[in-house]
Order: sequence, then C-alpha cells, then structure tokens
Amino acid sequence: MRSLSAVLLFSAVTAATPALAEGREVLGYGRLFTNDYFGDNDDRWRTGGYVISQVRGAGWDGNRPERAGALMEYRLRTEIIAPSRGTSDRPYAGVLSFGAHTHYAVGTIEVSVGGDIVAIGPGTGVSDFQEWFHDVVGAPAPEGVATQLDDQVYLSGTVELSRSYRVSDRVTFRPFVEGQAGVEEIFRVGADVLIGRVGQNDFLLRDVTTGQLYRGVESNDSGVNFVLGADYAMVGNSVYLPADLGYAPTETRTRARAGLHWQIFEDTSFFYGVTYLSEEFVGQPEGQVLGSLKLNFNF
Repeated sequence: MRSLSAVLLFSAVTAATPALAEGREVLGYGRLFTNDYFGDNDDRWRTGGYVISQVRGAGWDGNRPERAGALMEYRLRTEIIAPSRGTSDRPYAGVLSFGAHTHYAVGTIEVSVGGDIVAIGPGTGVSDFQEWFHDVVGAPAPEGVATQLDDQVYLSGTVELSRSYRVSDRVTFRPFVEGQAGVEEIFRVGADVLIGRVGQNDFLLRDVTTGQLYRGVESNDSGVNFVLGADYAMVGNSVYLPADLGYAPTETRTRARAGLHWQIFEDTSFFYGVTYLSEEFVGQPEGQVLGSLKLNFNF
C-alpha cells in the first residue's frame, strides 16, 4: 500500500495543476450536505459533512474533454468524525480540506484525478462550530472534543477510473475503481446505476465519505433520476485511527447507497440519498446509516 500511496499522490498533485486555464468559465456548482441525523440519528462516527465543488471549463456537452486540465473541479470540504456518546471508541476529528481535481476521458474510460490539502484538529474551527451549533439547537455537547486529534496537515490524492454503459436513454450502468492515499490508504471497486431521464448527461461528482454521486453541472430537464450504488474497499493506514493511540482500521469496508435526484423546475433541484457504511475500525460493533441532502435554487 505504501508504494501505491506514493504513485497516487504524485499523480494527483501533478494532474491537478491547471495547465490549460485559458478559456475556462464556471459551468456549475455541486453541493452535498451529509449527516446521520437524516440517517440512523445516532450522532456518532462519520456523523456529518459538507462539500461544495466549483466546476470550470470551456463548456459541457455531456462528455468529458480528452485533455487533463481542461475540466477542473475546485473542492472545499468539511467533515466531523466523532466517537459514540459516552465512549472513546474512535477519536474525534474535525476535518477541513481544499483541493483541485481534473476530469477527462481516455477513449471510453472516464478519469478523475486530483489532490487535496487536508487539515485536521481544533485549528480548523470545525469542533468550535459544532459546539456552537449544538448549543444553539439545545443538543447535547459533542462527544470527544476535548481529546480530539491534534492539529495536522496532509496532502491527499485520489484517482478514479470509471466507464459509463448506456443501457438505454434512461438507464446507465457505471462501474469504477478508485485509489486514495494520504489521509487514508484505500483501494475501492464498485458500481452505480442511474435510472431516469434526468441526469444522464450531467457531470457527476463522487462524495468522499458516502460515495453518493452529486451533480456538478446540471441539465434543465424536469423529472427524477434514481441512483443505486455499492462498493468494496481494501484499507491500509488511516490518519483518523492512529495506531500509536491504540486504534486500528478494519482491513475492508463496504458501502451501499440509494438516492433520488429531482429536477423540480428549470432552476430548482432536490436530492436525498441514504448510505450504509460498514464498520471502519476494529471494535466498532455495527455499521451506520447516513443521509445526504441538497436543495438548489438558481436565481
């Protein structure tokens, strides 16, 4: 896994450099809010996160460009990882990251590669925000904040290869493989199925935690699209589960997800998805269920 990590990090950082910046404009924004409040409501482990992606390029016609750097995604992401209430079964981590990812095609293969600067710890302000929010809504104080992971900064890389098989004008089957290195060492294989007229020609992005596909560039067609997906991963080291503190990640992880994209009007869309995450650390008694939301208004 360590040699794979080095290759992935080098590839991600070099490919994410926008070498073809001229002629690009903002094509769209992708957003996704994830929280276990909309899932099993247990306020633990991968308890919440938010991602916003700005997509820039010369245009979008439903197909990725053939050149790396021609279509760029700039991603800002935050996540809260917390122990179960009354335990220290995993350490608290407030995560804030920013990255650049390029998306292109090599023949029929869709390639996504990029790098993120990932900051962890109280210096990110994530734990302060969660404590403030829990106080405002009258919820119990977050667990594990006082003993959270110290301030750290990492470079993390991601490479995904996928292929879209258009079964019909309303059904697409999309298998993929993915490698991550840096904050977590993961090799993943999985697939998604898109069912419906809406979204078949959209530019789709993958959420890091859930694997849900969210829309980076949206069509204006009204209607619905159902998304089903699952994947299996082999896991190496994880910064979120430091061995020197006695934690250990499970050797494998699985995810299963379902979602609904609803284009209500030309400028209004909605998404809700639910994701099952299997156990991530040794000693975790069960998996968890997260819910993901997006409501988009364009004025």
